[in-house]
Amino acid sequence: MKIGKLSELTGLSIDTLRYYEKIGLIDPPFRKGGQRLYDPDAVRWIDFLKALKATGMSLDDMKRYALMRAKGNATSANRRVMLENQHALVLERIEELTACAALLEYKIANYHEIEARHELDDKKRYLK
Repeated sequence: MKIGKLSELTGLSIDTLRYYEKIGLIDPPFRKGGQRLYDPDAVRWIDFLKALKATGMSLDDMKRYALMRAKGNATSANRRVMLENQHALVLERIEELTACAALLEYKIANYHEIEARHELDDKKRYLK
């Protein structure tokens, strides 16, 4: 598929796709008449890269993972360890964000109470 279609299917800009190719995150496409033609499997790989990025994995680590992937099954244990480590970081972040969400919920509830009391005070003043 052409780069425009890959961009459309993955949500990544053409410039980002070219950059990912340049730094080794995406396998170099087949070229025909100066145009890049990507394998349909590129969409799944890019979706995986986007998931890694969403977990907070650095580009350097993503590149390391991609280089190991290119070497095949001999690197599967190392790739698994990378993913296990990233998974642990994600779980820590979820815990941290859950605590932050609880604090925000508490503060929001406090503001609702303050606003409700303020409205009640306003009504009392109006009725006097």
